[in-house]
Amino acid sequence: MSDPITLNVGGKLYTTSLATLTSFPDSMLGAMFSGKIPTKKDSQGNCFIDRDGKVFRYILNFLRTSHLDLPEDFQEMGLLRREADFYQVQPLIEALQEKEVELSKAEKNAMLNITLKQRVQTVHFTVREAPQIYSLSSSSMEVFNANIFSTSCLFLKLLGSKLFYCSNGNLSSITSHLQDPNHLTLDWVANVEGLPEEEYTKQNLKRLWVVPANKQINSFQVFVEEVLKIALSDGFCIDSSHPHALDFLNNKIIRLIRYR
Repeated sequence: MSDPITLNVGGKLYTTSLATLTSFPDSMLGAMFSGKIPTKKDSQGNCFIDRDGKVFRYILNFLRTSHLDLPEDFQEMGLLRREADFYQVQPLIEALQEKEVELSKAEKNAMLNITLKQRVQTVHFTVREAPQIYSLSSSSMEVFNANIFSTSCLFLKLLGSKLFYCSNGNLSSITSHLQDPNHLTLDWVANVEGLPEEEYTKQNLKRLWVVPANKQINSFQVFVEEVLKIALSDGFCIDSSHPHALDFLNNKIIRLIRYR
């Protein structure tokens, strides 16, 4: 067996063999390690490749086994496909194409379940009446919670591209709040009468907006209407067998299904 070779891929170190790196001679790696293309070295003398180090593990495993092994919750298919294109491992490119077709078929039939909760609480804040003069005030505030589960990861990504939190005067996509690829929890407040804008930031009170309509969501009715628009446009329909009609009409539970 040949001596081990250590690669520095985007700052992440991998150790493998020359036989593994040249297992597909027509690939970029095959050319690099057969001497057809010069390689670069880092300060430690390791072969350096300026590409994404995290997903390289899947490429290296494919070189070892000729089999594509990905975790069930893998979310970087686009990045892996671009890296496979760069390294020009043609069998891996074909395996990724087959995997994407498989995932697309699995995404066709889907379920969407949303549980909604609402409460009213009192918020206390200071109001500046004049220079050096402040008064303590309070107001009732509506607080909303939406627990969203969908078997379609792609739908939650679509939803995340439409709904935004307003915090610190800026809009940020809700996709950063995904607990896992199938589960999303949203917490937000309606506008509070008399509450200064800086108090939203100070008390970490997030408001919810839908784009591109640029509409603030101040009630569950508006939330349900906007989510239904997005879901129906993606092929979902209301599941008439569940939940109970009163729960749906009262905006407590929403369940939609999609058959393709």
